[in-house]
Amino acid sequence: MDNVISHIEANFNNYVEELKDYIRIPSISTLESHKPEMQRCAEFVQKKLFDAGMTKAEIFQTAGHPIVYGERIESTDLPTVLIYGHYDVQPVDPLDLWNNPPFEPIISDGKIWARGANDDKGQAYTHFKAVEAFYQVNGKLPVNVKFLIEGEEEIGSSNLSKFLKEQSELLKCDAILISDTSMYDVGVPTITYGLRGLLYMEVEVTGPNRDLHSGSFGGSVANPINELAKIISKLQDKNGKATIPNFYKDVQKLTKTERENFKKLKHSDKEFAKEVDVKLLQGEAGFSTLERLWVRPTLDCNGIVGGFTEKGAKTVLPSKALAKISMRLVPDQDPKKIAKDFEKHIKSLAPKSVKVDVRMIHYGYPVVAPVNNDAIKAAAEACSKAFGRKTVFTREGGSIPIVVDLMKSLKAPAILMGLGIDSDNIHSPNEHFRLENFQKGILSSAYFLNEFSKRK
Repeated sequence: MDNVISHIEANFNNYVEELKDYIRIPSISTLESHKPEMQRCAEFVQKKLFDAGMTKAEIFQTAGHPIVYGERIESTDLPTVLIYGHYDVQPVDPLDLWNNPPFEPIISDGKIWARGANDDKGQAYTHFKAVEAFYQVNGKLPVNVKFLIEGEEEIGSSNLSKFLKEQSELLKCDAILISDTSMYDVGVPTITYGLRGLLYMEVEVTGPNRDLHSGSFGGSVANPINELAKIISKLQDKNGKATIPNFYKDVQKLTKTERENFKKLKHSDKEFAKEVDVKLLQGEAGFSTLERLWVRPTLDCNGIVGGFTEKGAKTVLPSKALAKISMRLVPDQDPKKIAKDFEKHIKSLAPKSVKVDVRMIHYGYPVVAPVNNDAIKAAAEACSKAFGRKTVFTREGGSIPIVVDLMKSLKAPAILMGLGIDSDNIHSPNEHFRLENFQKGILSSAYFLNEFSKRK
């Protein structure tokens, strides 16, 4: 193992140059004009998998962008790790806010700056290099390794979901290793073991059959914007709880161990409020900020459209108003069941003077992995060795639906070994990735592969 670590340290500058080449490919999955670049990026990934010692590295074409699969099976007696990542990136707009061209990576302030540097090219590439180090030093790997690198994570992974169903035997594994999340703080190794789910709904309120003059008709016909605002105001009570019937019925209670773990995470409400420039935090009564962010469900209005919204004035009583409302869900809430309860509740709040239509836009299930699982224990120990301090366990307030799909399809625990920092500007101009995290991520991955080989 010492030789592998020395090899990683000796070759780190080469790894950085390779990452730059990877980043230079503008693999923006949502833009049709970049389809040739998506294919080129998939071919780059395929080559790097062969370089890492994979005996098989295949590009699977889909109805959208290619999926790249690689494997090296050393022995059926060894555990198998599936490494998931994505090579697609977000668009770069607004371009004028970038300090350097987004696909021309530069090194500054101990960081690599470019689109995809963190999400997810930089994070996922740590595992390529850890596997390669074992292969180049020992000629073999301590575990069986499979790679699954997709090109549609930023646009919903629709073709990957189909691939998982069709290729479940090919992808069979004992653990799923993913680096596409954040660390709790700078220098603090972090394993994320829970993700909230998502339910995204649209509510449309219709009043008169056309826009009306507010002077001629105001006060006699229901205003859809007014009625929609009243409905939204009734979706939460004074304690910050959603008023949807049965909304909290299946919510898992926080364990004593988890609650104690959260208390150890030195969270400052004052600093958190300062970061987002608000005077006071707000949320569900009776819970800490971390509990509200990670383990409690939420309901938020994400947007309202209706009437006249341009500059100036127009005295209109609109025919329609629309709101987009999302709910972050936690185990064991079922988004499909809650969608039905939400629709019934919305319609019960609406007056007979308007018509209400409720539509589900999309949803994703929440997930929690058992922290006492051997794979997660091995990952925590590995990260501690690489970063030189104890690994912390966190949950994530956001949603990564494909993680749930992976765990359900493959019946294996997912290890979310985050290496980014929340301030790394993913999805924004001037995205960056700390070189220290890149190097320690490679070391963490190497330690994990070695540690997990002893645990089956």
